[in-house]
Amino acid sequence: MIVRDFNHIVEKERNRVVSDAKWSSVRMLLADDGMGFSFHITFLEAGSEHTFEYKNHFESVYCMQGKGAITDLKTGETHEIRPGVMYALNEHDRHTLRAEEELVMACVFNPPVTGNEVHQADGSYALESS
Repeated sequence: MIVRDFNHIVEKERNRVVSDAKWSSVRMLLADDGMGFSFHITFLEAGSEHTFEYKNHFESVYCMQGKGAITDLKTGETHEIRPGVMYALNEHDRHTLRAEEELVMACVFNPPVTGNEVHQADGSYALESS
């Protein structure tokens, strides 16, 4: 059984906290935990806009706090993001996420991330080799 305390990770395990331009992510589960997915709590700053395309990963996201919108860049369709809304990038969808208020999101990645990834120029993470 794996049990982790979010507050302990933030205070003592800084290697599990990843930050980039106007977002940060607390990595609760990573690839080396052997679960087949990773689990993160991610914070996006109010007023920020992010374009991602996870070509090598599937991601599912659940909004716990805040308000924003996600736009599917293939279709142009925009959806409201608010507490209780989940989206899944089941086709590696290129998308833009806008945070009107600070967004607090629970995120699951498959395959799991290692915690060392950085976004490439196209908004994706490289696939880690085994």
